[in-house]
Amino acid sequence: MKHKNIGSNFDDFLEDEDLLADAEAVAIKRVVAFQVNSLMKERKISKTAMAKQMNTSRSALDRLLDPMNTSITLQTLERAAHVIGKRLKVEFV
Repeated sequence: MKHKNIGSNFDDFLEDEDLLADAEAVAIKRVVAFQVNSLMKERKISKTAMAKQMNTSRSALDRLLDPMNTSITLQTLERAAHVIGKRLKVEFV
C-alpha cells in the first residue's frame, strides 16, 4: 500500500489539503500579535492608551492582539507600528 504523504514535508501536506495559506496567515498573525504586545509592555503602553494613540477602538486593538484573528487591516498595522515606534514592512517572497 502506498502512502502519498510519506517522505513529503509538512508544507507539501498542508498545500495538498488546501490548508497552507490559512496556516501561514495564522503563523504570521501570531508573530505580529506577540511583537506588538511585547513592545507595548516594553514601552509601558496600556491597551487603552494604545487604542487612543492609534485612533481606534479598544475592540479593534484586541483583534490586533488576538493571535488567532487574521482579519486585520494594513491601516491598523501601520497605526500600531507608529505608536510603538516601528515601521511596517510588508513584502512578497
